[in-house]
Amino acid sequence: MGRHREFDPDEALHIALQVFRRRGYEGTSISDLTEAMGITRPSLYAAFGNKEELFRRTLDLYERRHLCFAHEALQAPTAREAVERLLRGYVDVLTDPTSPPGCLGVNGAMACSEANEAIREELVARRMVNENNLRERLEKARSDGDFPGDEDPTDWARYIVSVGLGMAVRAASGASREELHRVVVVAMRTWPIRTS
Repeated sequence: MGRHREFDPDEALHIALQVFRRRGYEGTSISDLTEAMGITRPSLYAAFGNKEELFRRTLDLYERRHLCFAHEALQAPTAREAVERLLRGYVDVLTDPTSPPGCLGVNGAMACSEANEAIREELVARRMVNENNLRERLEKARSDGDFPGDEDPTDWARYIVSVGLGMAVRAASGASREELHRVVVVAMRTWPIRTS
């Protein structure tokens, strides 16, 4: 008969997410993870493979649980409303009082050495998916007449994502939810106005 697992893998994954979010990928050791999860190294390896695979699984969980608002935000009736909902939703994730401040993707990528290039590339690729989704929403808005025809959706998607990344860094440095919502207000003042 096989032994019962000594821990709940789903609960352990949630704990790992919090540890990675607080310390980043490179700043998190296997010992940090096993101590926080209350499991042994062999149990961690048996359930999740290696640290890199565990981090990828926490990224999947983070996207499902914390970034799920983004899809709905992009369905807003106007592009401007979609972008504002996107930024405000992100502020709420960055400053969630039940989680470490900041963004798992940003905190995870801030200090990746060459040895962890695969993780950095993974984080960049996931960020590009989000940026491309936003660009497609803005392209649709432009073709629908909801976004100025002389504005480049690629540039705007890059700009909005850059605002979000900046807010993530500020949140990790202690910025409050109120401060970051004010950043959104200022960012939205730059929204282009259709002249025709």
